[in-house]
Amino acid sequence: MFVENLKIALRAIAANKMRSLLTVLGVMIGVAAVIAVVSLVQGMQYKLSNDLNTIGSNYIEVFPDPGEERNPFLQRLPDLTADDAEAVRKGTTAIAEFTPMYIRNSEMKYGSARHTAQSFGVSGAYQDVFNHWVDHGRFFTPVDEESKKRIAVLGPQAANKLGLPGTESIGKEIQIDGTTFTVVGITEKKGGSFGKDQDDIVMIPFTTASTIYGAENMKKLVLAFQMRQGADLDLAREQVTEVLRARHHLKKGERDDFRILAQEEILKAISGALTTTTVVMGAIVGIALLVGGIGIMNIMLVSVTERTREIGIRKSIGARRGDVLLQFLIEAIALSGIGGAIGILGGYLMAEIARLALKKLVELPPVHTPIWAMALAFGFCAILGIIFGIYPAAKASKLDPIEALRYE
Repeated sequence: MFVENLKIALRAIAANKMRSLLTVLGVMIGVAAVIAVVSLVQGMQYKLSNDLNTIGSNYIEVFPDPGEERNPFLQRLPDLTADDAEAVRKGTTAIAEFTPMYIRNSEMKYGSARHTAQSFGVSGAYQDVFNHWVDHGRFFTPVDEESKKRIAVLGPQAANKLGLPGTESIGKEIQIDGTTFTVVGITEKKGGSFGKDQDDIVMIPFTTASTIYGAENMKKLVLAFQMRQGADLDLAREQVTEVLRARHHLKKGERDDFRILAQEEILKAISGALTTTTVVMGAIVGIALLVGGIGIMNIMLVSVTERTREIGIRKSIGARRGDVLLQFLIEAIALSGIGGAIGILGGYLMAEIARLALKKLVELPPVHTPIWAMALAFGFCAILGIIFGIYPAAKASKLDPIEALRYE
């Protein structure tokens, strides 16, 4: 009975193709918009999770925090130095290694090629802390740092921009902010994330950066720490806080002039923001689905009126009220379901087109449409068909067979 009713519903929909298409247009647009938003947001979240998971759960970051003293015109950041990081490593049991990070945008030159990229002054522990390794050549050694050698490690994208692909970069001399450096390594490819290309970077030894850019610029650093295997995050946070407060001479009751972020917290914060965005957008787009549902109810009422004689014939040869109710309810669900299926496909294509269209402005990760999102969208369409199809179906089932047969 169900299969037969489904065939009847599909034939009725096919008999009025244009009307059926216009009827489910609201559902299609609503579902497509929801799927597009979810696909883009989930793609970002998926990429972010992978990026942070490659670093590992033992990573924490400390950076200066002016708090309420933040001034948009004259921002004065508290000091945070490499000596602070060294004191933390020596004064705690939870921290295994660290790297200070001096970050700036630098102008690079090689021959006639010019390129601006983000530069990092880091220590040799950078690779262990960030789980980001060289693919060609080598990284900095303690000897390089002690000698303050002018050597650099390039990201693959930065190397390509300078016309130095792959192993050809090793041993070449480039200019960074007017200073000559020898390229000793190329990092593995990591890809872009949220508008920042992790491959478009250049790294130099922290001691070299201190010599070139001056000791005064080395007082507002970001400190990246690697916890010991199995160390407790709360213990690490407590120990780091205790050491830094003592070094910064902060009295009891005074707020911290630094902020500690763990990998898990970064992921949780951004995931929370992305989830909120998805929910808000979904609620807004839900209005389009409501309008689409009303359209389905209207067209089903028209269909009941058009097929009054058919209903009369079915009931006169033995069809029960429940059979007629089921017939029109299945038709409404089929109509809504087809709109949902087209909307899911359209939403994925919309997300992919949006990502490609925005590629020049911001590097978005590949779209990711989870199965639960498609199942939820399709299920919602089925429920929509039931809600807005139940009244027309009930009206059809209540028709008197004699009156229905007389209908012109």
